[in-house]
Amino acid sequence: MNIQIPKLSLVVLIGPSGSGKSTFARMHFRPTEVLSSDYCRGLVSDDENDQAATRDAFDVLHYVAAKRLARGQLTVVDATNVQQESRKPLVELARQYHCLPVAIVLNPPEDVCHDRNCDRADRQFGPHVIRQQRSQLRRSLRSLKREGFRHIFVLNSVTEIDAAGIERVPLWNDKREEHGPFDIIGDVHGCCDELEGLLAQLGYQPSLVAPVGPSLVSGPVYVHPEGRKAVFVGDLVDRGPRVLDVVRLVAGMVASGNALCVPGNHDMKLLRKLRGKNVQVTHGLTETLAEIDGLAADVRDPFCKELAEFLDGLVSHYVLDDGKLVVAHAGMKEAYQGRGSGKVREFALYGETTGETDQFGLPVRHDWAAEYRGSAMVVYGHTPVPEPDWLNGTVNVDTGCVFGGKLTALRYPERQFISEPARRTYCESAKPFLDADQLAPRSAQHLHDDLLDAEDVLGKRIVSTRLQGNVTIREENAVAALEVMSRFAADPKWLIYLPPTMSPCETSNEPGLLEHPAEAFIYFRNQGVPQVVCQEKHMGSRAVVVVCRDQEAACDRFGVTEGHAGVIYTRTGRRFFNDVEQEKELLNRLRDALINAGFWEEYQTNWVCLDCELMPWSAKAQELLRSQYAAVGAAGNAALPVTLQKLQQAAALLSEDDQQLNAIVGRFQDRQQSLTHFVDAYRRYCWNVASIRDLKLAPFHLLATEGKVHTDRSHCWHMETLAKICSHDAEVLQATNCRVVDLTDLDSIAAGIDWWTGLTAAGGEGMVVKPADWIVRGKRGLIQPAVKCRGREYLRIIYSPDYDSDENLPRLRSRSLGRKRSLALREFALGLESLDRFVRKEPLRRVHECVFGVLALESEPVDPRL
Repeated sequence: MNIQIPKLSLVVLIGPSGSGKSTFARMHFRPTEVLSSDYCRGLVSDDENDQAATRDAFDVLHYVAAKRLARGQLTVVDATNVQQESRKPLVELARQYHCLPVAIVLNPPEDVCHDRNCDRADRQFGPHVIRQQRSQLRRSLRSLKREGFRHIFVLNSVTEIDAAGIERVPLWNDKREEHGPFDIIGDVHGCCDELEGLLAQLGYQPSLVAPVGPSLVSGPVYVHPEGRKAVFVGDLVDRGPRVLDVVRLVAGMVASGNALCVPGNHDMKLLRKLRGKNVQVTHGLTETLAEIDGLAADVRDPFCKELAEFLDGLVSHYVLDDGKLVVAHAGMKEAYQGRGSGKVREFALYGETTGETDQFGLPVRHDWAAEYRGSAMVVYGHTPVPEPDWLNGTVNVDTGCVFGGKLTALRYPERQFISEPARRTYCESAKPFLDADQLAPRSAQHLHDDLLDAEDVLGKRIVSTRLQGNVTIREENAVAALEVMSRFAADPKWLIYLPPTMSPCETSNEPGLLEHPAEAFIYFRNQGVPQVVCQEKHMGSRAVVVVCRDQEAACDRFGVTEGHAGVIYTRTGRRFFNDVEQEKELLNRLRDALINAGFWEEYQTNWVCLDCELMPWSAKAQELLRSQYAAVGAAGNAALPVTLQKLQQAAALLSEDDQQLNAIVGRFQDRQQSLTHFVDAYRRYCWNVASIRDLKLAPFHLLATEGKVHTDRSHCWHMETLAKICSHDAEVLQATNCRVVDLTDLDSIAAGIDWWTGLTAAGGEGMVVKPADWIVRGKRGLIQPAVKCRGREYLRIIYSPDYDSDENLPRLRSRSLGRKRSLALREFALGLESLDRFVRKEPLRRVHECVFGVLALESEPVDPRL
């Protein structure tokens, strides 16, 4: 016997002791799929034959089975199961998780079971036990179907058991092997003119038109020359002027393999009417029945029969493209996807209602999409909306064509919407159907994400990234990040990216230096990078700038309805400016430069995200300067001159050749000189800011625009593109100086080192060295996206005024960069992942998961001086 079982099902093995259930299970199923009552007995009691532990054993078995079924895993229960009361909880479990219960009965002769038990030392019980179990089994065979088993297979001999084969078959809704591309079309409702126009827009071409006859599939068949497939979300019938033409067209595409179709509630109501059921002829059914009645008498009956068969064959929903895409008429919760039950089908047709009605007499529907957390994209219709809008990875493509709106298709995987306007209003909606310009242009992606949900970020989390695989966020770090995010962060709707930390280059052994470009060049050359870009490192504060073309764009794309059309925030997500007007003025200057550069038109975008340095350093670090650096300078200038004076007086009183005392005096003279350098170093990056003209914004990464994250462009392209924008407001915007170094050319390397030497000698912080390309993988995976090489004087600010003394510098050279570099790679991957997700219009909780992850990783214990 060839036993066909659904890929997702609960398989219940039934048979007396010794019937061969465990052997059968080992032969046909993976060990992880089989839950044995004997094994569970051993788990709870250390004795598989301890009958006193049976109750606890089955508690464990049912619990594990529930977890497997919830995750969509086939599960096999290996127990005698000859009594109805033992099978009942298993059937209920299958119903709870919307999968099919399958019964496989092993019923060999009694003497076979008895002989097998005699060969087992742990089964020494009398033949009456097997006789009783077989008697219970015989009574059960007649009731298995009534108990709820959808598939029942009975094997009555050893030969049948040995010869049986198991074939796993997908459910009708399982089309994971179909990868598209697809064009998912919203509710048509008899609007055939618009459907034909939309198919033409999408590139489908009609075949030769066959004569219209009694056959349902009798019109033109639309085929896409590139092999695309249409997917209809249901509600083909009612309300519109050409219902039967729509049905013929869709049925023809389905029959020819050029389309899939799920049923809508209107389609199922028509099916019930065609089968003689008593249904209310409302909501457009009158028009459909009138068209059918208009058919010739000899055509009507065969047509209705084929129409009923077509509608009856429609599957509640489809799971496509390896589970990445789900299509249903009214939507599909994650727990229902790919499963089969009456409840699943009902949800697919009607969604979920609260039991109430609104002022228009229509049922109030529960907004399942607002709570959706699944990984699959869900495309649906049923409730007309003026514009398709993404919410938590779901989108409604019913744009009310029959009500005067438009017929919309979603191109997958492109995520592009194509629409055909309605020729006219064919039906007045019971609920006012608004045009898009009558609605506040606020994205549903943001409408339901006004608050960061702690449930989405707390606890240990594993965040999947494209660049670095899984990144683990520890629970204790998440708690610290939540404190920062909830108390200090900017409006989370703006937070689409946080920049990563950056590792310094390896420690240099050059006299008097801790860092030198040669080590940065050696690192990248050893990783197989032939060319690097060296960028001047500005001594400012890291600033992420999101600026929109206008307030409407800010509202539409970011859901921000108050304030101005942009934000400037720090690398920890805090608002950069306390003075809102100052932020607004700087954003306006940047926006004007973008307009003058023709940026919005060139990149077809209404927003841009930039990675920048904002100077002076004192604009943001005023408190740090006052409490730390200035305090050190003031304390040193107060103490060292007095100390040095006393030492010099002591030296004058003692012998002039006291080498030990002279060495002490010399050391304190060096310390005073180092302190002067220290004060000069931090003062170099500080100046008074009386107006916006005193600020300098230096962008160095054009991170993202609508539909695009620009990591596929070289760093030189970023520098050149941003320099053009900066040229339109050189007073406030500062282009970042850079140069390219060929790591295979010694002269180019020497020129790069000389450039760094000149920058640092003039008081500059140093430079950042990056591979020419944004993302580079070396022998061991992803390499550092950038390393910093800081100058001697700047490092005084970081370490101490006299860090480069003979006693301090050797000790500081013993520094480990491993943890810092690991952190930099993980934060880099999370940062780009958050941008990718935002650009793909994924739910904000998914974007914030990555942003929050960067913030959490900042809590890891890493030397802050690196």
